[in-house]
Order: sequence, then structure tokens, then C-alpha cells
Amino acid sequence: MKDENCIFCKLANGDIPTNKIYEDDDFTVIMDASPATKGHALILPKEHYKNLYEMPDDLLEKVMPLAKKLATHMTEVLHCDGFNIVQNNNEIAGQTVFHFHVHLIPRYEGGTEILGWDHQSFTDEEMAEIRDSLKM
Repeated sequence: MKDENCIFCKLANGDIPTNKIYEDDDFTVIMDASPATKGHALILPKEHYKNLYEMPDDLLEKVMPLAKKLATHMTEVLHCDGFNIVQNNNEIAGQTVFHFHVHLIPRYEGGTEILGWDHQSFTDEEMAEIRDSLKM
């Protein structure tokens, strides 16, 4: 299903022109219009899913192999020194467009840091409590 009000649905399905670098039956990969680095691209499913939680497992199984394929190719072509593969869910986590997407961000020596977080400390007891609450 597509969302007629979703900009990423329109981009993924060719309703709006893009700098497309890859396409298959399920995904379109385009250059990010506001790139963090040279070569920053987005993997967009052609169907509308708000985030990871809504994505069907069969499509999710295709995302990482596609990301690997593209990251490998982009690294060879762009001669980047590293790579970030980023997927954000919900506003608090940095998602600004509510259509599942994966950022492919080539990294270069001497470039600016674009990802990071402050490390937190927990006592052994707190870690054990968190671990126990998360066990499946």
C-alpha cells in the first residue's frame, strides 16, 4: 500500500524525479537530497511502512543484504574509508520522515563526526535487572 501524502512513497515510486542509483521490485535507492557526506543515499521500500515496527519480516530480510551490496559498491567507487548504515524509528530517535528508510552514509578520513552518543553507566545490579527484563 502506498500513502498518497508521503513524500518518500512518491520518491520511491517515481512520482517525483530523484537521483536514483538502484531499483528492484521492492526498493528504490536514491541519493539523499540533504546529504551528510558525499554519496549519502537512502534505501526506500516502494510500499508505505511508517517504521521498522510496521515492516513485514520478508522485506526486512532483504534490507541488510541490499545495504551490504550497495555499501560495498559505494566504498569501491567513492573510495571512502568507512561506512554508517543507519535506520531511525520515531522522532525521539531522529526519524524525520515517517516512511521506513535506511541511510547509507560513506565516511571519509578527516570528515566531521555525524553519529555519536554519550555513554551511560549502570551498576551491576541495574544491568542485571535490565538484562532480566529484556530476556525473551
